Amino acid sequence: MSETSGTPHRRRRPLRRALIALCSALGLAAAAVASADAAAPPPPSGWTQVFVDDFNGAAGTGVNTTNWQYATGHGYPGGPANWGTGEIENMTSSTNNVALDGNGNLRITPRRDASGNWTSGRIETNRGDFQPPAGGKLRVQSRIQMPNVTGTAARGYWPAFWMLGTPYRGNWWNWPSVGELDIMENVQGLNTVWSTMHCGTSPGGPCNETTGIGGSRACPGTTCQAGFHTYALEWDRSTSPEQIRFYVDDINYHTVRANQVDATTWANATNHGFFIILNVAMGGGFVDAFGGGPDAATVPGHSMVVDYVQVLSSGSGTTPPPTGNRDAYSAIQAESHDSQSGTMTEATSDTGGGQNIGAIANGDWALYRGVNFGSSAATQFIGRVASGAGSGVSGLVEVRLDSRSNAPIGSFAVGNTGGWQSWRTIPANISSVTGTHDVYLTFTSGQPADFVNVNWFNFGH
Repeated sequence: MSETSGTPHRRRRPLRRALIALCSALGLAAAAVASADAAAPPPPSGWTQVFVDDFNGAAGTGVNTTNWQYATGHGYPGGPANWGTGEIENMTSSTNNVALDGNGNLRITPRRDASGNWTSGRIETNRGDFQPPAGGKLRVQSRIQMPNVTGTAARGYWPAFWMLGTPYRGNWWNWPSVGELDIMENVQGLNTVWSTMHCGTSPGGPCNETTGIGGSRACPGTTCQAGFHTYALEWDRSTSPEQIRFYVDDINYHTVRANQVDATTWANATNHGFFIILNVAMGGGFVDAFGGGPDAATVPGHSMVVDYVQVLSSGSGTTPPPTGNRDAYSAIQAESHDSQSGTMTEATSDTGGGQNIGAIANGDWALYRGVNFGSSAATQFIGRVASGAGSGVSGLVEVRLDSRSNAPIGSFAVGNTGGWQSWRTIPANISSVTGTHDVYLTFTSGQPADFVNVNWFNFGH
């Protein structure tokens, strides 16, 4: 059927669909290095597993998009070029670059074409709410074999397992103040793991940017490239001062403490959720500090192999699930609704991949519980939408609080944007909002036809 037809219908498009536990408790660090595939272990007593992906699936298939979204191209839309790092590859969602191997592992593989152009892969958790509970701890860990390439053949390789503060999503220009936690970075095939916290202002500032507050060491036993190791972060709010500790095979080799920077810098960098990233970059500033590349001697095709990613929480409660504790000022993925009527979920071709909700027409709605606006009033609503509606078909995307029967606090109109996957970011003014509310997106149109898809939304001051 034509997606530009004005004929009333409901579109039917296909639905789409970190790692030893505390090794001191389980005593598995040495054994974990030996096996190419090991299931994520159950959490030790006192810990709760809040996220896991074992990367089980058929060889040559992509990642589970319930857990992950692809970040593609040379940067976020409207953000710094080359991902802000100077890396040169084009990130893709192709299984040539990001795929399961059929043996319980994810492989992220840089490729170079005949013209010398590099491609690679970058995936991010859909969830952006990873942080310790008040007075508790969060452990984020992954069992990884770095690309097994060394010497001149490794020039330019930059694999990483890391986290970014979720307020970065949809802003793209507030780094490093929103915080970055690098659990594992490596360059040039060196037998070294680096971990870093980025924060404050750049250049310089309290966190010595763009270098950050970092530490490093050699991988214990087998080199980083020749075998699997478990790379972990433990963020501890049960201590004073608060600490973020970095581990390789349960060896704590770097710790950042809250009193190393001023209170405002620490709060700006940590008082919110984070999302997790796995990627292999080629080239960039970190690579340049160790000799540069890639160049003609660099050998493409060496994968970062990820066995599993796991997130554990302990202490005063557990890290909340995606629902019920949402940051109004970070991108709220439309498909993460708590309930809905009339919509469907489908794969999106929008930058970053993931899913959107679609088949939206007059009277449809979606509910997002527990959206926290804080004490500084939100006055703007921003939606990422697309429409292939026919001529004369349009409607309103409305925001209502706490009940669908309450009057909208704001809305914007949308008609055809050029196609059901032709995305636009549209702002609208809203009545001032503070505190925590259930947010309803409601959809109103004078015609019965579908008129909009929604990828994500957030709020602003």
